[in-house]
Amino acid sequence: MVTKIHIIHVGNMNNKGTQALLSSDVSTLREIINDDVSISVSTTGVDGVKKLGLPLSAVLPTLLDVPYEKADQMTKRLGVSRNSLKYKVFAIAALFLMIVQTLLTSISASLVRIGLTVPYRKEVFHRIRESDVVISCSDENFKETASLLPLNVYWLFTWWSMLFERTIEVLVAKSFNKPVVMFPNSVGPFRTWVGRFLSKLALNNCSSVIIRDPISYRIVKSIGIKSKMFLTSDMALLFKPETKTVQEITEHPVIGVCPGVYSFSIPMQQIKKYIAEHAVALDAAVEKHGFHVLFLPHYISGFAYDDLEISKFILENMKHRENARILRINDLSEFKLLINQVDLLISSKMHPAVLAVSGHVPSIAIVYDHKQTGFFRDLGMSEYTLRLQETSGSELLSRIDKVWLEREKIKKLLGVRVPVLQDAVKKTVKTVMEPFVRCK
Repeated sequence: MVTKIHIIHVGNMNNKGTQALLSSDVSTLREIINDDVSISVSTTGVDGVKKLGLPLSAVLPTLLDVPYEKADQMTKRLGVSRNSLKYKVFAIAALFLMIVQTLLTSISASLVRIGLTVPYRKEVFHRIRESDVVISCSDENFKETASLLPLNVYWLFTWWSMLFERTIEVLVAKSFNKPVVMFPNSVGPFRTWVGRFLSKLALNNCSSVIIRDPISYRIVKSIGIKSKMFLTSDMALLFKPETKTVQEITEHPVIGVCPGVYSFSIPMQQIKKYIAEHAVALDAAVEKHGFHVLFLPHYISGFAYDDLEISKFILENMKHRENARILRINDLSEFKLLINQVDLLISSKMHPAVLAVSGHVPSIAIVYDHKQTGFFRDLGMSEYTLRLQETSGSELLSRIDKVWLEREKIKKLLGVRVPVLQDAVKKTVKTVMEPFVRCK
């Protein structure tokens, strides 16, 4: 017997965290299900998912294209800036396209339900209709911006369009009477009634909802979700890199740095301050502790101020550039194996820190969202966090000093806490899946 699973809400593969989450979802499903498994995926990044080489039976587009990603594709193709008028025109055109696609999706779903074949994304409808269960991929699919960042017009419309696309996919799956399970996600914050309405509509049409941090759990309860709810930790804790030859880091002690800010999320003057303060702290750490600095950019989009460009700007601002270098790693397994070798990690993004602590690497989180504060709280490491907008050279250096002084204690703590959280994630996923598939 073959169990058929279709995974929706899979994001852009420029983000290594998204790669780790999807990889962990797929490997965990294959591990816990007793039968042969056929797993297909709907994603906004078809080519990126295919490059991961996961054991998937099909990699398909989403039912609706997300406007900002469609605009990104066009601007990359034409080599124009996100700040240009052309980008805004592409985004507006993509928004109108989404309206047309919504009508096509609605009509197509109705026709497929009565047994007809449709031309519009027929393979996606086929996979949903034939699946035993539909899974909302682990990530952060239902929110409006980050809890510690301001909301602006760009992010408001970006999140509304993503929420709409995600809600439509859930409703289509339910229209075929398919159980929808949300794998571990962070949820919220919600700043408008639109965000709350769409998220409530989608989540109430899920059979089970798994939340990965306590603050998200409270947010979900507060908006009146009636689906079965479970609280666990992050799926990327389960990511296992492929065994392969990876370059060995020979210079020790070494600080791994995964810097980054989200486009248009904070004013340019704050981005420049973020860059300058990192350079100050890292120079001081080199002088005080003899560190080597290894930049490991996590999100490489090719647009201005992605993690690679932020790394370059910090390096250019450092006095001790001879003690620092940037490694651009495209392969997720290699990225994880390199992070495992650093003596201390500083990360402004969620999943480099998750990948680091799963390898028992002492880490500092520069937080912009409750998903990070909740995760470090579960680890018992709240004291090793620093809010992004409050980051100064002196504060960051004080965290580096503290972690370096307490590194052996932190390693022992992670050696105890990480296996507990990993076990909890596996057990929760298995519990949620058992009503719909045969589990081992």
